[in-house]
Amino acid sequence: MPIQVIHNRRLYQQIADQLRDMIDRGEYGPGDNLPPERELAKQFGVSRTSVREALIALEVIGIVSVRVGNGVMVLPPTEDTSERTGGSQAPALQQAAHRSGWEIDPELDQEIRLDLDDEIPPFKLLQARRLVEPETAALAALNASDEQLRSIAEAYARNVEDNRSGSHTHPGDRLFHIRIAEASGNPAYLLLVSHLLGRKYGMMFQRLQTLYSSKDMPNRSEHEHQLILEALQARDAVAARRAMRAHMDSVVKIFSRSVPEQDIRAR
Repeated sequence: MPIQVIHNRRLYQQIADQLRDMIDRGEYGPGDNLPPERELAKQFGVSRTSVREALIALEVIGIVSVRVGNGVMVLPPTEDTSERTGGSQAPALQQAAHRSGWEIDPELDQEIRLDLDDEIPPFKLLQARRLVEPETAALAALNASDEQLRSIAEAYARNVEDNRSGSHTHPGDRLFHIRIAEASGNPAYLLLVSHLLGRKYGMMFQRLQTLYSSKDMPNRSEHEHQLILEALQARDAVAARRAMRAHMDSVVKIFSRSVPEQDIRAR
């Protein structure tokens, strides 16, 4: 069965699953070596790093043995790897994650403090987003599938509807940014943006919005989102990065502006 060229996100997972299917069908048997990384990268149409991540994942779940300098050898099936044959199969990377989940390193447990429920001060939150999100937009312009572009457009439509209904929580706005991160093809960006935006804004951010949002902010943000969406749909990474950076700068500028005292009392 010919290798299918990979086009969209989570390249390494798709590569690992295709290679596992080929092994399950007997195209490579126990003791056989898989093609070299360079050859696999060419056949899949991806980078060698994506191939390497896929091969490591297959080794973690016991399907191959990665021997640096000596190739990647298919291992005979064992009881631990029997779930890879027949029936419904979990993606290779999902199986790998279950074998060794993310957790605090016990050697660092006393040295770091991790509290995911801590509220991030509003301007620190915006500062982090301003650093990360322009790059997620640029990557999304290059990597998003047609389906992902549709989901971003749907989030934008929800953003517009939120503005029309006078929403104070703006779920469509945040969903728009999260779906762009998802379409970037980098799960680390998705993790960061989802953590920053996936929950309700904290009391500090809500109060900042109440006191310092301008009356035209929803419409202005909507227009800026439209420019981002158009750049993504045109698959213009430079324009997408520029539009997202301009949007984040605009939000910071609005929240940083001076407001007459009487306006604050009125609110």
